Amino acid sequence: MTQTIHDIPVKAIDGAQLTLDRFKGKVLLVVNVASKCGLTPQYEGLEKLYEDRRAKGLEVLGFPANDFMGQEPGTDAEIQEFCQVKYDVKFPLFSKISVVGAQQHPLYQRLTSLQPKATGDGPFRERLAGYGLKPNAAPDVLWNFEKFLVGRDGRVVARFAPDITADDPRLVQAIDAELAKTA
Repeated sequence: MTQTIHDIPVKAIDGAQLTLDRFKGKVLLVVNVASKCGLTPQYEGLEKLYEDRRAKGLEVLGFPANDFMGQEPGTDAEIQEFCQVKYDVKFPLFSKISVVGAQQHPLYQRLTSLQPKATGDGPFRERLAGYGLKPNAAPDVLWNFEKFLVGRDGRVVARFAPDITADDPRLVQAIDAELAKTA
C-alpha cells in the first residue's frame, strides 16, 4: 500500500479534529509557518498562489510551528487573527505543532521520511550557518516556511527550501504539473 498523508489526524486552528482525508483529490502545499520570522511575508505569496490555483484543485495548508528560535510564540487564536488581519489568509490553518525533534507531529514524520531532501536548500542552509546557527541535517525540516508538495493521490512528490517563495518557477512548475494530473 502506498503511504499517503490522508489518514493522519490533525487539528484545525479552531480546534476541530480531522484528518487530511478531506483534501483527497486535491494538490496540497503543506507549509510550516511562523508569525515572527524573516520569511513571514511569504504568507502574502502563499495566499496569492492559493487564490490563483484553488479552483484548479490546490490547497495550501499552513501548520504553525514554534521550533525555530521561538518565531511562533502565539496561541492558535492569536496566530489566526494575525494571519487574517496582516495577510488576509484564507487558506486552511491548523493548530500549532512541532515539525522537528522529539515532539515532531506524525504528519511531519511522514512528510520528511517520504521526501528527505529539499530542492534549493543549500543557499538557505549557508545563510543560517552565516548567522551562527547550526542548521538541521536532512531529513529534518530546515526552518520555517519549508514546503512539501503532495499530489492528488496523497503521495509526497516534492519538497522545497524555506526561502523558495510561492512565485519561484521551480515551485510553480511542480504545482502546475501536479494540478494537470487527474487523481
